[in-house]
Amino acid sequence: MRLDLAALLGTALPIIQAPMAGVQGSALAIAVSQAGGLGSLPCAMLAPEAIEREVAAIRAATDRPFNLNFFCHVPPEPDAAHEARWRERLAPYYAEFGIDPAGIGAGAGRQPFSAALCDLVEPLRPPVMSFHFGLPAPQLLARVKGWGARVLASATTVEEGLWLQAQGADAVIAQGLEAGGHRGHFMSDDLSRQSGLFALLPQLVAALEVPVIAAGGIADAAGVAAAMALGAAGVQVGTAYLLSPEATTSALHRAALQSEAARHTALTRLFTGRPARGIVNRVMRELGPMSPDAPAFPLATAAIAPLRAKAEAAGRGDFTPLWSGQNAAGCRPVPAGELTRTLAEGLGVR
Repeated sequence: MRLDLAALLGTALPIIQAPMAGVQGSALAIAVSQAGGLGSLPCAMLAPEAIEREVAAIRAATDRPFNLNFFCHVPPEPDAAHEARWRERLAPYYAEFGIDPAGIGAGAGRQPFSAALCDLVEPLRPPVMSFHFGLPAPQLLARVKGWGARVLASATTVEEGLWLQAQGADAVIAQGLEAGGHRGHFMSDDLSRQSGLFALLPQLVAALEVPVIAAGGIADAAGVAAAMALGAAGVQVGTAYLLSPEATTSALHRAALQSEAARHTALTRLFTGRPARGIVNRVMRELGPMSPDAPAFPLATAAIAPLRAKAEAAGRGDFTPLWSGQNAAGCRPVPAGELTRTLAEGLGVR
């Protein structure tokens, strides 16, 4: 299975760098691909010209395979009453920082994969495409597979994994509850249906015929070896790369990852409107990490963004999404290529 995944992706190693929007660009993807893994570029927050620019940078630096990642959420209808309720909850913070809420615009900030994005990406011919929150519409997925791209997608339950396989995913990423960043669930919002990686992984391996990639809490060679022992065909690692020099992780975020605060993470919908795991900070403690007042994904972002900017300017991460998995202890400030080769020791490769 390990060789099957590497052959499927065209890589030397069945190690995938998780796409992490907001904390990386092409440099991290290049470093991982050059080391034999699959570097990934998160595209959901990039403008079309930025996607083209970043792909050009990857191709100029390496001839190894890489992955472009997109979201597949259904944009919600704006709800003025819900937005007003959210801004009312944030009003004391606006007053604290001297922010006029009337000057805060609205906006999604994250776009799902669409026909227009497919038109943009198709000439670029990325060898691998990965999707979060399900898969694109069948006609778009057919186009992606039509140019030869391998398709990966995240599952948080066995039911999601079976659906992804039936729709044509070439491999399924088993996203355990430990994982940092956004949950990839798309069939149910009931988080009680989701489980930790080492409970989910063997169930998916038993249920699926396609390779299963382990994700969540894996930060070193021992974690890789444990995932492979449970039947994983490979691993996807995110948080461990956040301190790499090739990542664009902010100084505030880097400091938090190396502090005792990183021992306490929680799922929160305050920053985007969708559950995502991050280090617990002031706004999560005071409003409750899963407050229903935050609008649906991704509409929560606009109202909290000015607070984030003001607090960060003062050197504080009180309103910053400090994305992190539950195993930040594996974060080390080493080059991404070195980390990739260290992870490969869990495969018996040196």
